[in-house]
Amino acid sequence: MSRPLPLPLRRWRPRIGRGDEWKRSICPYCGTGCGLLARAKDGAVAEVKGDPDHPVNQGKLCAKGALLAPVVRTDDRLLFPLLREDRSGPFMRVSWPAAVQRFAAAIRKAQVEHGPHAVMLYGSGQLVTEDYYLFGKLAKGYLRTNNQDTNSRLCMASAVVAYNLALGSDSPPCSYADIEAAKTFLIVGANPEACHPILFNRIKARRRADKDVRVILVDPRRTRTAEIADIHLRPRPGTDVALLNSLLYETLLAGGVDHDFIAAHTSGWEELSRVLGEYQAERAYEITGVPAQDTLDAARLYARNGPALSLWAMGLNQSANGVDNNLAIINLALASGNISKPGAGPFSLTGQPNAMGGREAGGLATALPGHRQVADPEHRAELERAWGIEPGSISDQPGLTAIEMVEALEAGRLKVLWVAGTNPLASLPNTERVRRALAKADFVAVQDAYHPTETTAAAHLVLPAAQWSERGGTMTNSERRICLLERIGAPPGEALPDWEIIRRVALALGYGRHFDYQTEEEIFDEYRALTRGRDLDISELSYDRLRQSSEGAQWPSRGGAADSTPRLFTDNRFATPDGRARFHALSQQRTAEQLDEAYPLALLTGRVKDQWHTRTRTGKVAKLNKSEPKPFLEVHPQDARACALADGDAVRVISRRGAFVAPARVTDAVPPGSVFAPFHWGPSWAADSTPNLAASEAFDPRSKEPELKFAAVRIEPAATVANSTP
Repeated sequence: MSRPLPLPLRRWRPRIGRGDEWKRSICPYCGTGCGLLARAKDGAVAEVKGDPDHPVNQGKLCAKGALLAPVVRTDDRLLFPLLREDRSGPFMRVSWPAAVQRFAAAIRKAQVEHGPHAVMLYGSGQLVTEDYYLFGKLAKGYLRTNNQDTNSRLCMASAVVAYNLALGSDSPPCSYADIEAAKTFLIVGANPEACHPILFNRIKARRRADKDVRVILVDPRRTRTAEIADIHLRPRPGTDVALLNSLLYETLLAGGVDHDFIAAHTSGWEELSRVLGEYQAERAYEITGVPAQDTLDAARLYARNGPALSLWAMGLNQSANGVDNNLAIINLALASGNISKPGAGPFSLTGQPNAMGGREAGGLATALPGHRQVADPEHRAELERAWGIEPGSISDQPGLTAIEMVEALEAGRLKVLWVAGTNPLASLPNTERVRRALAKADFVAVQDAYHPTETTAAAHLVLPAAQWSERGGTMTNSERRICLLERIGAPPGEALPDWEIIRRVALALGYGRHFDYQTEEEIFDEYRALTRGRDLDISELSYDRLRQSSEGAQWPSRGGAADSTPRLFTDNRFATPDGRARFHALSQQRTAEQLDEAYPLALLTGRVKDQWHTRTRTGKVAKLNKSEPKPFLEVHPQDARACALADGDAVRVISRRGAFVAPARVTDAVPPGSVFAPFHWGPSWAADSTPNLAASEAFDPRSKEPELKFAAVRIEPAATVANSTP
């Protein structure tokens, strides 16, 4: 390993505009990518409004976006590096040079004594693309480990694998503009009213504008999204493949399959069609519990009222069968020819603001920048040449993913963990297992804007990071739209942008000349050059061109908004070797764990509209807490009676892994045999009311995405409910 170079004396300093200057940015919550205008006062954002010139939201914002200003400067902002050698002892303030030298020493020690794979970097969809790229360059190129993953593993990994298998690349083919052209919306395992409110409002507006527009919703739970549904299919949890196969079979019988498209542009239809006969609506009912007539009505609508746009999110992805779920909905779009044309396509809705940018920049454990794969020797060689490192430096072995990270910590193979911009001790399933695993690490460093969080409280070293509005960079939303976030205010205290923290650690490790960036723009320029000739080519998309446009640019794009690509594969040639999209013959698989007499109920988890992830931001905004101030558990009246529960009673939810307590909300919004809990309240907010204490860490074998949406549980009355800190 290279000898460390002394840290330079240069100190990063933000450029701050006038207090009355409105600047463009992008909302840091969901993957919709709404444009914002914000301005600072005394160095911090004081006002936020929607950008009327941004095509995604046209000036509109949800409550979370509109109330961003209060989350920038809160009492728990992390201001200085904090270090402790013993995690049972107190944190002590240290200087940046001391912090990064101590961290670099821990990394060097672990790799010298245990090999390169004793270290892991775990990031977040909150990072800008420049951060992701630099994180991966350090891990995969210089630390020589592919142990770099992201919390996007928890939400989007199954969609990534399915797009690659079906279309040949991780390329969502649609655009939000397809909302205004679609005749039928098939929404599966998603609740856009709560999770993507601006897109939901666009769907509602489309329905009002055209009386022939119809909405089919697939969700076991009745949400506010169901209020606009013409047909609401409520399958048993974990039976998505059976239902989607049934919809495709009945679409075929209704004349909705495009045989000319299939013959000219796809492969695998023969194998799939042989399977579909097992899923006629009457037979599928035995698996899904969806009445046959409802399935027939939905299939006939989908077949005859095109074009049809399929939208899905975590309900399909967060499953031990997540890849199959995704492939099943893509099968339906391909078979009906609902792809590559206005108003049509299979469209995965991204959960985080830059989950897509992380996928592009190689933020997953099997990926390299520019949609390259670590398993491909030519892809590794391309990056080695670009980064100026020796051939063979990049490992050909896939890195650890999020759940595998926990397993490696337990086994003692992983010694040093570097977490950036996320809170895995609250967001990963089986919370107590994660807590015990983290305790086995020799050294845990967490860079975050806030402290304490569940994860910073378990760290040796805590590094203060600048957050949204305090650093620049680019993000990519669900429709492949890349936008520039301008720096608006200044980070408090000694907080630094994530890329600058990564750069300083790289310098302390001795990789100075390879990480001597002065601005995030230099990092972007290096990254975009690596996309030349790739499916996501943005090689000519400069910061200057992004500054000149209020729209950003949808990749591939060589020159800005004017050269954007709203819709992919319009020539019906896909990114596979032969140019044909691939069907996959699928059969319904069992869920990872089964319901039985001891655990007879299915635990479903999800979001509420005004909270975000583990509430490190939204939990501190009084107006956002008004709609749902406390955790809750939805229980069907039938199941409540069986346990002698009344509305508001404390109820304990017990799985094979752990238990949590919440007030019961007795409602038929959930079907009999299922209960629902929002996941936002981690241990810091409500110690005993964390659903992830009971959630399953089973994961899809191909995507490694955990089955957060399904766990076998039982319920019983509890004496009290832990108080939630508002």
